Amino acid sequence: MSKVKILVVGGTGYLGQHLLQAYAHANAIGTPFAFDLAFTHHSSPPPHPLLDVIPSSLPFQVDLKTGFGFEAISNTFGQPDVVVNCAAISVPRACEIDPANAHAINVPSSLVKWLQSFEKNITLLIHLSTDQVYEGESSFYKEEDKAVPVNVYGKTKVAAEQFISENCSNFAILRSSIIYGPQTVSPVAKSLPIQWIDGVLAKGEKVEFFHDELRCPIYVKDLVSVILALTNKWISEGKQMQLLLNVGGSDRVSRVQMAEAVAQFRGYDASLIKAVSASSVDRGVKSPADISMDITKLVQTLKISPVSFKDGVRLTLTTEASQ
Repeated sequence: MSKVKILVVGGTGYLGQHLLQAYAHANAIGTPFAFDLAFTHHSSPPPHPLLDVIPSSLPFQVDLKTGFGFEAISNTFGQPDVVVNCAAISVPRACEIDPANAHAINVPSSLVKWLQSFEKNITLLIHLSTDQVYEGESSFYKEEDKAVPVNVYGKTKVAAEQFISENCSNFAILRSSIIYGPQTVSPVAKSLPIQWIDGVLAKGEKVEFFHDELRCPIYVKDLVSVILALTNKWISEGKQMQLLLNVGGSDRVSRVQMAEAVAQFRGYDASLIKAVSASSVDRGVKSPADISMDITKLVQTLKISPVSFKDGVRLTLTTEASQ
């Protein structure tokens, strides 16, 4: 059986690590396809804990701005069957501070140019976009609704979607909401949402949370399941794929409701949660108010139903406790 070549771009990030472990686990339990794994990283060297759990994977240092490093992948690994692009500058404030850098990283021009260098058109590009492409003046946005981003981060992601759809024959663009779940095998530096809420509420002091920003956070392992399902669909069916999917959880929640779910699971005093308006804090970047998403197309296309936010919190915190 020939192996399916998977390249995860941004493999040392939060989603990238969870994804690599899932592909490796699929190999271990035996699935219809065996995966050859490779991943890119920006920093050098890649973390040992990650290499220890996926020892057969090949790490490559790549500069996404210049494309330096992609040739080494061609020479050593070859043309991938599936590329999952998890790499991004995803902190909206950082994008506002340096828009040119955000555009250079978030629009995957060097990656797409490299894929175009192969003679055979056999690669599916799965690209992570964001719910922040939506304006936030409505609710439960559908994929066909107009993308009207209110900040630089959202604008770079819309530009990426357009670039991919114009330059790639086969792609799946996933508009993801907030991704939450257990910590990675090699801990990431960024603050994880559920763990942060848990930490501040555990101190027993009053904490402010926004009541008027609404999202559909997705449990990381549901997002991983979506990507694996797309991989299997591409390999088994071999049909042209040009997909745009909203990928959010099943619940529309505010930051207050997120904190309440953590407090309920932990048994914390819910009166510590103080509801405030997002307009009361200057974060140096405009943030859309309600970018909840309709995920009907996701459920119908891949037959995947994401867990409720309450269940996701339980799974996150029980997994953390067992690690």
